[in-house]
Amino acid sequence: METFKLSTPYIQLNQLLKLMGWVESGADANISIEEELVQVNGTTETRKRNKLYPGMIVEFDGMKVEIIG
Repeated sequence: METFKLSTPYIQLNQLLKLMGWVESGADANISIEEELVQVNGTTETRKRNKLYPGMIVEFDGMKVEIIG
């Protein structure tokens, strides 16, 4: 599992997918989220701008990242 260190209080889900390099663009991130391909803490997430905080785990396409503060 990878980790992503926040430099702000939170990050939006669609921004994280792009910054991790899991998608090529913000539009691709939004489509992946709309198609219910992303899980946050083991639950399918459909909110593109869901705020992610330290301790949360995001899964996408066999990859997993933990948000750290």
